Amino acid sequence: MHALNKIKIHLTDQINKALKGAKVKIEDILYPPNEELGDLSLPLFKLSQDLSMPPNEVGSLVINNKLCDNIISNIKVAGPYLNFFINREFLIKEVLNEIKKSRAKYGQQEVDKKEKIILEFSSVNTHKEYHVGHLRNICFGDCVTKILNACGHDALPISYVNDFGIHVAKTIWNFNKFTQGKNIGLMTDDEKGYLLGQIYADASQKEKEDETAKQMISGFMKKIEERKGDEYDLWKKTRGWSIKHFDKIYKELGIKFKDILYESDNISRGREIVDELVEKGILKMDNGAIIADLKEYSLDVLVCVRSNNTATYAVGDLGLAETKTEKFSPEKSIYIVDVRQELYLKQLFKILELAGHKENLVHLSYDFVKLPSGMMSSRTGNIISYNELKKMLIERASEEIKKRHEGWSKEKVEETARVIGFGAIKFEMLKVDAKSTITFDIDRALSFDGFTSSYIQYAYARIAGIFERNGDKDIIFKKVDPNLLKEKSEIELIKKLSRYPESLSRASREYNPSEIAKYAYELAGLLNDYYHQVSIVNSEDKVKESRLSLLAAIAQTLKNSLNLLGIKIIEEM
Repeated sequence: MHALNKIKIHLTDQINKALKGAKVKIEDILYPPNEELGDLSLPLFKLSQDLSMPPNEVGSLVINNKLCDNIISNIKVAGPYLNFFINREFLIKEVLNEIKKSRAKYGQQEVDKKEKIILEFSSVNTHKEYHVGHLRNICFGDCVTKILNACGHDALPISYVNDFGIHVAKTIWNFNKFTQGKNIGLMTDDEKGYLLGQIYADASQKEKEDETAKQMISGFMKKIEERKGDEYDLWKKTRGWSIKHFDKIYKELGIKFKDILYESDNISRGREIVDELVEKGILKMDNGAIIADLKEYSLDVLVCVRSNNTATYAVGDLGLAETKTEKFSPEKSIYIVDVRQELYLKQLFKILELAGHKENLVHLSYDFVKLPSGMMSSRTGNIISYNELKKMLIERASEEIKKRHEGWSKEKVEETARVIGFGAIKFEMLKVDAKSTITFDIDRALSFDGFTSSYIQYAYARIAGIFERNGDKDIIFKKVDPNLLKEKSEIELIKKLSRYPESLSRASREYNPSEIAKYAYELAGLLNDYYHQVSIVNSEDKVKESRLSLLAAIAQTLKNSLNLLGIKIIEEM
C-alpha cells in the first residue's frame, strides 16, 4: 500500500471511531489550498448533516478525542474544515522506503476490478504520408496503454491499418502519371512512403479539377476490392512500401503492438456481416446502397456500402469488431480516434449494440495538431511529415548539445540528440488534455526551460551528475535520517513524491497522460528550486547522505514518469 494511502486509511479509521456513526472515506480527504493550513483536509459539511451538529462542533469533537499519534502530529479546525498535519519523520521514512523498495514499480497499483482492455490506435492509412497529426494518436495510445497496465489492468495495444478504401484508389489511379521519369528503384523505404503521400495529395487536387476523375477512381476502387488485375498488383506492391515505412517509425518511437490488423483482412467478413444485418433489419437497402438509418437514436444515417457496391470504412470496422472479440475476448474496447470521427463511432457503436455486441465500447477522442501556419491536411499536402519533423528536431538538438559539450564525440551527440528529439515529439503530444488543440512549435518543444521534456530530462541528468561527482557511477539510495531533512523545500519534495501514485491512478481513471506530464514537470520544478536553496554535496556527511537519498527517490520517480510517457532518460546533458 502506498504511503499516502496508508495515512489516509489510518486517519479515516480514527475519525470514524471518534465520531460513532460517521462513515468518512479516503476519497473525502482533500488537500488544503495552502500548505500552511495543513497536509490533509476534511470538509465537515456532510458530517455536520449526518451528525446533526454544526461543523465547528464536529471539528471540536474530533480534536477532543485526541487522535494525534506517531502518524498525525496536529489537527486544527478552520471554519467548516478539519486540517491535519502529518508527522514529518513518519512521512519521510514511509515515502523514501517505499520508493527504495519499489524502484521502477513505484506508483504502480492494483485495481478492484481488473479489466482486459483492447486499445486500438495508430489506425493509419496506407498510401499517405505519416505526419505530425498521426504522432498525437500513436503517442496518446501508447501512453494510455502503459498507464492502464501500471494500474493493474490487462491493456493490449493493437493497430488497425486502413489499407483499403477510396484514398488507396486515388493513389493507385494517379501513380503511373505522377511517377513518370522517377527512378523508384533507387528510393529508400522512407522516400517511397513520402512519394505515396505526394501522389495522394496530387490526386485529391486533380479530382477536384476533373469531373471524370471521381468516376475513374471509383472504377479503380472496385478492381482493388475484387483483388485482380494490374490495379490490385500495384496496390499490393505500394501497400508493402507503406507498411515498411510504418514499421520503421514504430521501431524508432519504441512503440510495440500486441497485434497489427488490416482492413483488407476484415473487409470480406465485414461484407458478410452487412448482409446478415440487412436480413435482421438492422441495415437496409436504399437506392442501391446499404445504410443504417439511425435517426430514431438521433444519429442520422450511415452509409455502409455505396450504390456502386464499394465499401465504406464501416464494413471493415464491423469485421474488425468481430475479429477483436474472437482473438482477445476483451471486456472493453477503446477506439483512439480524433474528434472528427465522433458521430461515425457513435453510429458504429449503435449498430454493434443492435447486433448484440457485448463488450464495452469507448471512443477516446483527441483534438487536432496544427502548425503555427494553420491546420494540416494530407489532401492539400499542407503537413510536416514525420521524417521532416524528426530531422529538424535532431538537427536543432545537436546544435544545442555541441554548444554545451564541445568535446563530445559525433556518435554521443547524435544519440543524445535523438533521445531529446523523440522526447520532444512525445511530450508535446501528451502534455495537454486530449480535448485541447496542439500547435506544434519546434523551438518551444526543444527548450531546456519551461514545460518541455528537455526540462525534465535535464532535471534527471543533474541528479546523475551530482552522484557521479560524489563518486557514485549510478544513482543509489543512501542512509536516511528523517530528522536531517527539515528544510521547507525538502518537505515539499517529499509530499510531492508521496502524491505520485495518486497522479497515476487519476491518469488511469481519466485516460489522461497529461496528468503524468504535469506531475513530472512540477516535480522537476521543485527539484530546481531545491538546488538553488540547499547545498547538497558540501553538506555534513550524514546530512549529505540523507539528501542524496532524497535525490535518488526523485530521480526514480522522474524516470518512472518519463517511462510512462515513452520518453528515455539521459544521464548527461
